[in-house]
Amino acid sequence: MSTTGATADPLAALGSLPGVAESVESVRKAVDRVYGHRIMRRRSNEITSEAALRGSRGSAALSGADWALEEVRRRTDFSGDAEARTVGAALRLTAEAGQLLSIWRQSPLRVLARLHLVAAADKADQVGRPRQEGEPVDEPLVELPLPGAAEAHGRLEGLAELIIAGGSAPALVTAAVVHGELMALRPFTSHNGLVARAAERIVLIGSGLDPKSVCPAEVGHAELGRAAYLAALDGYVSGTPEGMSAWIAHCGRAVELGARESTAVCEALQRGAA
Repeated sequence: MSTTGATADPLAALGSLPGVAESVESVRKAVDRVYGHRIMRRRSNEITSEAALRGSRGSAALSGADWALEEVRRRTDFSGDAEARTVGAALRLTAEAGQLLSIWRQSPLRVLARLHLVAAADKADQVGRPRQEGEPVDEPLVELPLPGAAEAHGRLEGLAELIIAGGSAPALVTAAVVHGELMALRPFTSHNGLVARAAERIVLIGSGLDPKSVCPAEVGHAELGRAAYLAALDGYVSGTPEGMSAWIAHCGRAVELGARESTAVCEALQRGAA
């Protein structure tokens, strides 16, 4: 996405693309159904905790570590092989995201750097900062064209300016653009997918659409499948109105599926089965 142009609020302008208003309304209804469930009035902390676990599992699956939920729940050591480290990174990011909400609107670049630091969990020189020219990017499951470091830096700054400026764009649109732009740019040398999905979560929570974080979009993205995820990202990267609206709709469907997952958890708790 080009974050500069004729419109004063390019994110809000995306809301007028064909089908986007329908996606926004469908997401709002799905979120309202979860928040209106009687279990949410008494046990919302349990729903939030379960949504965090399931969201982490979904994000890790999209990054190549497709573990069963019970395996993620059972494990305590994530320092073993690459898949275990990916799952551990996803869990850490989900836990960290809630601590960064107050910083996001003032300093999104600082938050993104912190997310990368948490995901990478080491002190290598490349960690916690955007990549420099010539540094490779370890994101083997994403085959989109990789912008040069200078372009990535410029677009990242532009995205940050839009977030700081605020605007009237629906939360779904802003979350989809943040997610899509980070995947398109892959501004870090690793863990870009995990960071992008954590940033999407921060926008959805901080915007007030999902303040208790019980509608994990990561669950929906995983359920829709990696092939559909990458195809929708291709649409975003194309920059065409059709591609952008298809990506926003894909993100909206992911939030709806996350909401459905938490509704099922509420129903199970109500039945006393969980």
